[in-house]
Amino acid sequence: MAAYAPDAIALQLEFPDNRLMIDLVGSGGAHLAQIEQLLGVQIVHRGNALLVHGEAASEAERVLNALYARLEAGKEVSMGVIDGLIRLRDGEAEARDGDQREMFPGQGLEVRTRKKTMEPRTEAQKAYTQALLDNVLTFGIGPAGTGKTYIAVAVAVSKFIQGEVDRIILTRPAVEAGEKLGFLPGTQDDKIDPYMQPLYDALADFLPGKQLAKLREEKRVEIAPLAFMRGRTLSNAFVILDEAQNATTMQMKMFLTRLGQGSRMAITGDRSQVDLPRGVQSGLRDAEHILAGVEGISFNYFTATDVVRHPLVAKIITAYEAEDTRREAARAARLAEGRE
Repeated sequence: MAAYAPDAIALQLEFPDNRLMIDLVGSGGAHLAQIEQLLGVQIVHRGNALLVHGEAASEAERVLNALYARLEAGKEVSMGVIDGLIRLRDGEAEARDGDQREMFPGQGLEVRTRKKTMEPRTEAQKAYTQALLDNVLTFGIGPAGTGKTYIAVAVAVSKFIQGEVDRIILTRPAVEAGEKLGFLPGTQDDKIDPYMQPLYDALADFLPGKQLAKLREEKRVEIAPLAFMRGRTLSNAFVILDEAQNATTMQMKMFLTRLGQGSRMAITGDRSQVDLPRGVQSGLRDAEHILAGVEGISFNYFTATDVVRHPLVAKIITAYEAEDTRREAARAARLAEGRE
């Protein structure tokens, strides 16, 4: 529990609904403990009241009020939601209901599916979601854990449910991430399943299991390696290319030219995780350069601040980016001195 000075700011908050209070506090007080850890405050729970101590008591008050407002609106409160609210608390609040402040930048932008409603948690996610809704071809580029694929799948499922597209097609290059898996046994599906599992996981979050199985059987939802896209014209479909940094230049051109009437495409990738053989150019990098400024194509970028996994993931990504920058500077210095 966070320590606080005896003269530190103290606020008492009252929440009238006992049922909502249970969800606000979290199982075993987990939600309050997370707020305490992230803001450096102490929160004492007494009945329907919360007593908040600490220099960041006013910040905690806004977070708690925003969470309670979500519960009143029938929305979930989770560890990820709390982390997003706290990380975005500065400079992004809008007045609402007098002194109540809305702290979720994606508020008002929701993507509804059969199983859940997806809300953007950062400004970059909000812009990306809007781009997916508005554009025929959208790129989402940035580090792992920023929701690039997850949001694209949510939008694809939403548009499928609304009848705007007839099919959902998800694909990714079947490139091993730094280790040789050897020949896999079984059918074609058995062989490609390990590569496609992240896409299955995302779909399962938005479609009931039985419905998803039926749609796959009817080929209205397809998951296949990128190589299987050659020769196809993808009409009236929402097509997602995941891990696009591992597509070659020729594969990327092949994929982009599959776009048919009534279709939309989303391309997601992380330039720092290229698993292609040494000397092979990433098609994602080429596409950024070649397609920049083309009308109807939206490029959206994420940084470590948009990571919505464990907070430590953002620190790990930042540390690796800093080391990459240091190594590039050192190599440039060696080249300038003629030592390389």
